[in-house]
Amino acid sequence: MEDLSFFLETTHFTQSMDGILYNPLQWGAKIKHIYDSDFDINTTDVIIIGCGEWRGEDAAAVYDNSSDVVRKHLYQLYHWHSGVKIADAGNIRQGATLMDTQAALHAVLKEIHEAGKVALLIGGSHDLTLQQYNVFKKSEQMAVAVVADMLINLEESEETNSGSFLMDMLTDTPNYISHYSHVAFQSYYAQPQMLETLDKLRFDFFRLGKVSEQIEDIEPVMRSCNFFSFDMSAVRYSDAPANINGSPNGLTGAEACTLTRFAGMGEKLSSVGIYGYSAAYDTHEMTAKLIAQMIWYFVDGLLISKAEARLSDENEFIIFNVVFTDNDTTFIKSKRTNRWWMKMPDHSFVPCSYNDYQIACNNDIPERWLREQERLV
Repeated sequence: MEDLSFFLETTHFTQSMDGILYNPLQWGAKIKHIYDSDFDINTTDVIIIGCGEWRGEDAAAVYDNSSDVVRKHLYQLYHWHSGVKIADAGNIRQGATLMDTQAALHAVLKEIHEAGKVALLIGGSHDLTLQQYNVFKKSEQMAVAVVADMLINLEESEETNSGSFLMDMLTDTPNYISHYSHVAFQSYYAQPQMLETLDKLRFDFFRLGKVSEQIEDIEPVMRSCNFFSFDMSAVRYSDAPANINGSPNGLTGAEACTLTRFAGMGEKLSSVGIYGYSAAYDTHEMTAKLIAQMIWYFVDGLLISKAEARLSDENEFIIFNVVFTDNDTTFIKSKRTNRWWMKMPDHSFVPCSYNDYQIACNNDIPERWLREQERLV
């Protein structure tokens, strides 16, 4: 891993803890700084990065270190996951321009990706998601993207910003998004024609009500994800009061933690970004505490992913042969994690849920099976 000091702040959160002593079992005692003498990238699973860049949302915005407030609460949590090693790279250095900061963030994400580790970004404005995508674009690798946001940021704009970055990402040419899923959008904020167009592209969208009613059905969506972007506007204002673009409706704090746990359970994950948090609006630091807990659950998911068996190891799965509407297929269930997969006509296995299996057993076609089949044609 190359020296990243040029792109990072010269001071680190761990240098300003005022002599705080952590319990040996708390995160603060377990997390390594990437410049610690005993830091070893080869034994690290996750690297935390902060980036307080907001000029993608407001050109006059001031760079902040809100991620350090999240760290304050994250470091106090107890580390239950000895099988997951975590390091902290500190914060991205503010660039003279928005593009300078973006370039620095991309350079750090690229190094972490090439090292085969997972980057966990505590960000500023949501348009920084593009740097997660650019890691794949610059290396010409296809990526599966999942975004959780109450809005679908597809505005048309001459300049990329937090309201238009999805348009840039999904219409980029050549394009390296193999599939896109949008989770927890709120229908009254979405243009119907926009959803119709994206549906024709075989992208998947899950409205807030669907997520809240059957959140377990979102886990298979995350399982093949290469990068996950979570905007705190997806969480209802009462649970995340520091959310600048809050809504009275949204995910609960517990649901937000469940989604980040699902992301951690993903098998191909390169990065996770949590955006839209400003400490200036967090009077009692409750939103920072929620984000810290979301990160804790993300690591919990990583531990589950590490325990999963290979699909080729048939002894680790329970096999169910099902016939539905003249389709003969196979469902398999992991003995280790209780997760499900279903076999497609091309003989590939795709992630699914127990609910999909139940639908097939009732001689109906699971919607997930139909969507996958459409993409295969």
